[in-house]
Amino acid sequence: MRPATARAAPPGRVRIIAGSLRGSRLAVPDLPGLRPTPDRVRETLFNWLQPLLPGARCLDLYAGSGALGIEALSRGAQSVCMVEREPVLAAALRANLDRLKQHAGTVVQAAALDYLARAPQPFDVVFLDPPYAADAWSAAARALQPWLAPQARVYVEHPAALPVPRLPAHWQALRSARAGAVNYALYRVDRQG
Repeated sequence: MRPATARAAPPGRVRIIAGSLRGSRLAVPDLPGLRPTPDRVRETLFNWLQPLLPGARCLDLYAGSGALGIEALSRGAQSVCMVEREPVLAAALRANLDRLKQHAGTVVQAAALDYLARAPQPFDVVFLDPPYAADAWSAAARALQPWLAPQARVYVEHPAALPVPRLPAHWQALRSARAGAVNYALYRVDRQG
């Protein structure tokens, strides 16, 4: 068995791994700093989430390529809201959803923390994978609190070279793994009043 690597697919070559859209390719612009979650990491993550996805309301807070949000739709999520600040990426997300006829996916062009300053709605699954240079994990985790449904799951991805992001104490790590230079974990969050 070869050692695990976490090399992201080049732009334009991101594919959906399983579900109704299995094998579909996402058109992804070539932008600096964009690093779609690698196939191997997505496969592990969605194996962890599979029992929870059918009917789940999901939030892809730093959507980027849309690989996480569209994979969730492919595997039975009721809806996915994808938040993306970059206009070119937001337009590509909308185009991919239209081309794949995924009407349960919506795109909000906004900075993540600006989006979280709005009136909250509950989400069952949240993908928290900000640009590494932004160092936004802790601030986003705090701002997410009123948006989380009871027993919500939050996926957190960060570079292995950095310390684990500071997350709220009541977030319980359920699973974690490392693939190459990427650490990732799934948390259960008991909503705090």
